[in-house]
Amino acid sequence: MTDTSPYGTYAPTGLVARIAERTQKLPEHSWRARRMAMFLRRLAISMMRGRPLDVERYGARMRLHPYNNNCEKKVLFTPQFFDPQERAFLKERLRDDAVFLDIGANIGAYALFVAGFTGRRARILAVEPQPDVFDRLTFNIGQNPFGTVKAIACAVADKSGELTLFIDPRNRGESSVKIVGTHKNATVRVPAVTLVELCRSEGIERIDAIKLDVEGAEDLILEPFLRDAPASLLPSVLVIENGADQWQIDLPNLLNKYGYRQIARTRLNLMFERVEPSRPA
Repeated sequence: MTDTSPYGTYAPTGLVARIAERTQKLPEHSWRARRMAMFLRRLAISMMRGRPLDVERYGARMRLHPYNNNCEKKVLFTPQFFDPQERAFLKERLRDDAVFLDIGANIGAYALFVAGFTGRRARILAVEPQPDVFDRLTFNIGQNPFGTVKAIACAVADKSGELTLFIDPRNRGESSVKIVGTHKNATVRVPAVTLVELCRSEGIERIDAIKLDVEGAEDLILEPFLRDAPASLLPSVLVIENGADQWQIDLPNLLNKYGYRQIARTRLNLMFERVEPSRPA
């Protein structure tokens, strides 16, 4: 169960605080620096004895649990290594009143990052199906004054209803509706909606950007959305985890038919921008 004690209860102290300060200053493009960061991170985590840490990252307060979630490990100790190109891509393109959907929000790093540089008229949905991770997400949202982030507890899929989410207990960020895990009983039933239904239920009529990280199920979400959504709802910008080896369709080619061009590719993600308003015939 998520610890809801006041923010600041787990402020970094002693050697752990010094390690966290040191690892944040390591250069992001140095192989040697990354090896040093991993060594120092393991040392700090061993000293934390299962406790979280309360820190500020990307202009937002967060309580991070760096034990079974790679996202939290990176954001806590090396925030400069966490999707720097993707974050720069979004910051360059989103206005103060942006509508941003963070699907597979995890503990809210992307959602809170966008909330930190957009304005009071922004609208941000952070969608996360795992119950305990969702609790961490809502706690983090509640520690900040933005007032623009709404957490939604569900999966997004190709059809609505209820589905099985396969949990990877070693890295909660890799849990999936598509890939069966190898760990006994590591499943949970969760509600699911389509992306069109999510937008309809939330009264969303325009989307400026979507970050989609659902461990290989990106094609299951986007194919029906592109087909069924009104043209006015198609987002201007997409950041998609690259699950090409798990997709059942050529998703980049499909996006190209809907007027998207690939702007960049990183180790984990593909970034697209919509340059044409037309639909395929």
